Amino acid sequence: MEQIVTKSGIDRRRFSEKEFMKVFRGTSGLPEFKNAVVTIGSFDGIHIGHKKLIKRARYLAEEIGGEDVIVTFHPHPRSVIYPKDDTLKVLTNLDEKLHMLEACGVSNVVIVPFTFEFSQMEPREYIERFLIGSFHPAYLILGYDHKFGNNRRGDIHLLQEYEEKGDFKLIEIKKQEIDEITISSTKIRNALETGNLNEATLYLGHYYYIIGTVIKGDGIGHKIGFPTANIQISDKFKLIPNPGIYAVFVWINETRYGGMLYIGNRPTIGDKLKTNVEVNIFDFDQSLYNESIRIDFVEFLREDQKFEDLTGLKFQLHKDKAHAVAALEQVKPLGKTSDDCTIAILNFNGEEHMEAYLGSVLHSSKNDLDIVVIDNSSTDGSLDYLAEWHPEVRIIELTKNYGYAGGYNKGIEHIDAKYTVLLNSDILVKEPWLDSILSYMEEHPEVITMQPKILSIEEKHKFEYAGAAGGMLDLLSYPLCRGRVFADVEVDEGQYNDIKEVFWTSGAAMVVRTDLFKKLGGFDADFFAHMEEIDFCWRAKRAGYKCMVHGGVSVYHLGGGTLDYESPRKTFLNFRNNLATILKNESKRYFLFVLMIRLILDGAAGLNFLGQGKWKHTLAIIQAHFEIYLSVFTLIDKRLKNKKLVAAVKIGKTNWAGRVKKMIVFEYFLMGKRTYNEIVSGR
Repeated sequence: MEQIVTKSGIDRRRFSEKEFMKVFRGTSGLPEFKNAVVTIGSFDGIHIGHKKLIKRARYLAEEIGGEDVIVTFHPHPRSVIYPKDDTLKVLTNLDEKLHMLEACGVSNVVIVPFTFEFSQMEPREYIERFLIGSFHPAYLILGYDHKFGNNRRGDIHLLQEYEEKGDFKLIEIKKQEIDEITISSTKIRNALETGNLNEATLYLGHYYYIIGTVIKGDGIGHKIGFPTANIQISDKFKLIPNPGIYAVFVWINETRYGGMLYIGNRPTIGDKLKTNVEVNIFDFDQSLYNESIRIDFVEFLREDQKFEDLTGLKFQLHKDKAHAVAALEQVKPLGKTSDDCTIAILNFNGEEHMEAYLGSVLHSSKNDLDIVVIDNSSTDGSLDYLAEWHPEVRIIELTKNYGYAGGYNKGIEHIDAKYTVLLNSDILVKEPWLDSILSYMEEHPEVITMQPKILSIEEKHKFEYAGAAGGMLDLLSYPLCRGRVFADVEVDEGQYNDIKEVFWTSGAAMVVRTDLFKKLGGFDADFFAHMEEIDFCWRAKRAGYKCMVHGGVSVYHLGGGTLDYESPRKTFLNFRNNLATILKNESKRYFLFVLMIRLILDGAAGLNFLGQGKWKHTLAIIQAHFEIYLSVFTLIDKRLKNKKLVAAVKIGKTNWAGRVKKMIVFEYFLMGKRTYNEIVSGR
């Protein structure tokens, strides 16, 4: 049977496939999931470790155009296999688990009734009938120690035997990550049982909460001026935190109130062994009998204690309320980072760069930072290094190498921050550079991208090739930078320490408005690498936006991390992608003129390479042109699609600022001008 879970945790009819999570109770009548990415577990607590696994399943499903499917069991397997074990305590009952899975963005949940008969299923039957027969998975994401079937005789090795026959790929979660999940669950339980809410919240990534029904009490709270709602917890396995007084948030019909919660046996009144859970809700005086409410545990205030009489209790409750109000007023949104900004680092086999430079990236801002590594299916030890040394970094794992352009597109789909920083893995940070840029962009909503000054790691007094102090475009759409013309790089003497509008910003270190990046179609994935940022910025400028450089802050770039600057492959990408950029963006008025002149000049460049004995570079230019000719209709189609994207977000006329009204080939090779300022000044 299919049900729908809304954000309030209440089952309702489905109105929109994208709005609600689909819940299936049992495996009979399951739909044929499209390219199902299946992961299985108890997911008790849905803590930060679980959330990483869930995100991995969601990202993978979106990458392959499939559906994520979370499979869990009810009741808890331990309660069935060991029915006399009264030590089982769960962090989430089924309703709470579904509510939290929905909040994680899960698309499908299958609740499998766990029975003794199910536990006796033979391992091969479990794989063939249950896993393959019910879900037809494209991917299975399971832990290294996953056991299943009668006497838990099935394991990951048996599943590997079925990959080809079952037409699925098995992703094995490594020991370290599984151990972290187990350790986190244990720490959460210990923290809740000792009143250490800060630690529990840290590992959960959210406040621990209970959902219960309000029942009628004895009215003593009313008599002393602190009316309480008495909460009945229906699940006997639900872990109730340590007795005492807590500052809490109370959710009633999706409205949040402050409050203080009591757990204990009311020693002042003499309830003896009976444990009460009751909450005093601030600024609320309506009847809640038989209503279901949710209580978030925010801060432990004090242990339960016995008072001489109700007057002493009332006096203490006034103090407790003051402390609770103060604690709740200091609460900051969980996970809030610097100006709603995420730093996204694309990685492919960049373990050495991670070790050398990632630690410095943490100094990009004076505030906390959200850092994401988008991994293009690395085969080195990058991910192991991140897991061990930077567990705070979020990882988006892709199943293949999509290149710089495609990799960022895939990764940014999972970023919701207002700003995304595209940062190369070989960037060294020596000062907080990000805050000034974010502040400027906040004050100037017409600015879509902004970069810092980019200097060389190897020669720190010089600009770095990839972006320098902001990118420009000449009359023939050749790119140049303030600080770099062709291969000539200037010494940084403060000549570009200003804030200036440019034509394009470097993808090595670029801040972009996330929503506009997505609405404008992101990078052209066919570019793979090189000049995709120029193509994007040109599109943005056609919509009237500005691209800026902040010369008052700087980062250091190693360069050549994707391809060596002298690589024929880079020559091919530069020439091909530059021509594609012209075909997609140049105005009709200059379109043919620019292409005709470029054909001649690119031929001259090929002859120049040939004269230097670099015949592979000459072949690369020829190959680039032939690929453009063969894909001309595809590029025209992209031009038309981009026109629609631009029109949808347009704020003004095409912005031509940053277009240098010179031909740098002429200025550089014939006039001998080697710097940006020499070219634009005419001297």
